[in-house]
Amino acid sequence: MSPFAINRLAGCVLLLGITACGIEEVEGFERLYHRHCAVCHGGDLQGAAQGTPLVGIDLGYGDGIDNIARSIAAGMPDRGMPSWSETLSETEIRSVAIFISEERANTTFGDFRIETPLVVPTDAVRTSLHDFRLELVADGLDPLPYAIAPLPDGRILLTEKMRGLTVVSAAGEQSELVPGAPVGHGGAVQFGPLQYGNGWVLDVTLHPDYADNRWIYLSYGDRCEDCAAQSRRGPASMTKLVRGRLRDGTWTDQETVFEVDKAFYNSATDMATGGRICFDGAGHVFLSLGMKAGQRPVQRLDQPDGKIHRMRDDGRVPEDNPFVDQPDAFPTIWTLGHRSPHGLEFNPQTGELWSTEMGPRGGDEINRLIPGGNYGWPLTSKGVHYNGRPVDGRGLGVDFDPDDLEPPVVDLTPSVAVSSFVFYDGDAFPGWHHHALVGSLKGSDLVRFVFEDGQEVERETLIEDLARIRDIETGPGGVIYLLLEHASGGQIVRMTPEAEEAGA
Repeated sequence: MSPFAINRLAGCVLLLGITACGIEEVEGFERLYHRHCAVCHGGDLQGAAQGTPLVGIDLGYGDGIDNIARSIAAGMPDRGMPSWSETLSETEIRSVAIFISEERANTTFGDFRIETPLVVPTDAVRTSLHDFRLELVADGLDPLPYAIAPLPDGRILLTEKMRGLTVVSAAGEQSELVPGAPVGHGGAVQFGPLQYGNGWVLDVTLHPDYADNRWIYLSYGDRCEDCAAQSRRGPASMTKLVRGRLRDGTWTDQETVFEVDKAFYNSATDMATGGRICFDGAGHVFLSLGMKAGQRPVQRLDQPDGKIHRMRDDGRVPEDNPFVDQPDAFPTIWTLGHRSPHGLEFNPQTGELWSTEMGPRGGDEINRLIPGGNYGWPLTSKGVHYNGRPVDGRGLGVDFDPDDLEPPVVDLTPSVAVSSFVFYDGDAFPGWHHHALVGSLKGSDLVRFVFEDGQEVERETLIEDLARIRDIETGPGGVIYLLLEHASGGQIVRMTPEAEEAGA
């Protein structure tokens, strides 16, 4: 077995909070295709004597996962393609459809895109509403940074998961770790080109009234040893939210905004926790806390993970939280049923909270968050588990009504590893006001979405195949900053209007 395969299998131990995985299960998708489909459509999906290609063309019955699955199930008798509904199970048909869709979108499972050459385009990027250029702000960062927060003076706060908080100057120079701030922990397990561990430093953002109060909010995996049952077998962690101030380059005045009892700490990786922070402009702060202790706690109100939490900006519990009066429930819970919520933003135009969420194999989501809403994990998903099994809570012994679950506004299947996003409200690109700019890791794209009445009405890819976009933020003057992951070193780039447009 190759070192890469060994590392992947070792990584699966850490991925228990996500789902079971392994080389054999992952290959099942390809095996199904090659056993039943390759003779007609080619091993490389380029077609064969008996059948048409499946890549590089528009499919006659639609390109979506559901369209492909229906075509496989029903067949195309007029074209000589048999029905597969009696040969393959519904799950197997969907697995083949996901594999075909992944190949069509060039988002091959297992290709994390972190070693794909990173080339920032030098020419202007043309889009339907605005043309722009990408400018390098800083490079040589840790390969796996997590968040940025542009400051009013042109500097940028930066978190790197296994290091901590630094400040990037307006000239692109990175400081040493900020003294006094929480620090990240290494010792992660290698999973292919990526690393997974716990005790990571996560999101950083400014209070809406930062100009007056100077509060900076920071989330991280608070790590301990010998503090809980699981920590006796190794370090354990759980997401914690604090706020502090920068004074003379030092982190000071730290206060805890959200933390849980050490009994809830566990040794699983922080990879799915999210830890994203946002504000609603009415004195509340929200924190995303994804699945960390396996699947079952996600639907339990007496467990903190798999939830979006809502607090007053000083950590007090709002009296109007949906479960505040329910015995044994975490009073900070705003929504539940979240797998891996890596984006969290408040839309000031509509007064709604939204999130982006990574699914398993398929099933990435963009969600509009309704107070008390249940977003379905691990009861259901548009994707399937990495081993090909359906996502079905009945297998966990959970009785539920699908009508009680909130469906995603946008289903992103095949999975692009959807990451951070913003609702744009700056001045540099007025045509994008209130549009969602959404990044992805494996997809490596920046996509603009327009929503009306909670429904998607427009979608445009602004940047294609750039790099793993971990975070997106709006800076002074409406300039957009992107935080990129790459094996050779992370980068910060900014999007500025094309000169002719800016002067128009």
